[in-house]
Amino acid sequence: MNSLKFQRNELKNLAAKLKTSPELITTVCENIDKYYSEWTEKKIDKNSGQVKTYADGTPKTRIITPSKGDLKAIQNSIKKNILNAIPLPIYVQGGTTGKSNISNAKLHQGKKYKFTTDLKDFFPRITNKQVNRLFICLGYSKQAAHYLTRFCTYKGHLPQGIPVSTHIANLIFLPTDEQIMQIVSEKKITYSRFVDDITLSSQTDFSHLLPVILHTIKSGGFSISNRKTTYSGDQTITGIRVFNNYIDAPEKIKEAAKLEVDKEFKPYTNYLNAIQNTNSAKRRAD
Repeated sequence: MNSLKFQRNELKNLAAKLKTSPELITTVCENIDKYYSEWTEKKIDKNSGQVKTYADGTPKTRIITPSKGDLKAIQNSIKKNILNAIPLPIYVQGGTTGKSNISNAKLHQGKKYKFTTDLKDFFPRITNKQVNRLFICLGYSKQAAHYLTRFCTYKGHLPQGIPVSTHIANLIFLPTDEQIMQIVSEKKITYSRFVDDITLSSQTDFSHLLPVILHTIKSGGFSISNRKTTYSGDQTITGIRVFNNYIDAPEKIKEAAKLEVDKEFKPYTNYLNAIQNTNSAKRRAD
């Protein structure tokens, strides 16, 4: 089979996989920029509600690049027909069916020592080359991987907020997850990752392992936020307060729930109930 015929067949096969047409794949790939919106927004501190700033007072910002139109439809198809079928281990708690920030926090309930850290600029650090290698490793040809990478990256990296971003980030970080598991699995340390939030916990002090764990993360091409790195007992994990015998919502969620008493739509109340219902009946009655 000559090269041109092979490329046409690969395009046709990919279109069938994604439930779309070869013509639309080609059109979107050739005009990818028009399928993104882009703007800059200031980062807001979740606790204070104030704009985050650098030491010199300059506001911290992030670039938002949501996809739209036919590209977003293709990304949703990639998510549905390719990425959703790939199983992930139980310690990957973000972006997987049946898992949440609540189930993630619950894994660490009752542990005396807890370590939390945040992966800095998690999505932008993932390059188009890494995404391309991922699709090659999943068994796609260079031609198909080229198209898939084109659909899933923008300006050389993985954009945050598109339908496939969390799935792809999970798969690319998975080798680092596995290296961390090799370090902790025989030491009765629980490990979990909720997208870019990493948590480890144990009944025994494991502070001596933290340097090698952090080195493993950095060796994978990622960086941590020192400001969000803590090692202590009771603390907040992925927005949930984790104690010895129960988990609970932060006070700001409880206060917001109180304001919903006479409202028909109660998102904060529902969230609070979802957290507290994971605790024992005895604890809820206390």
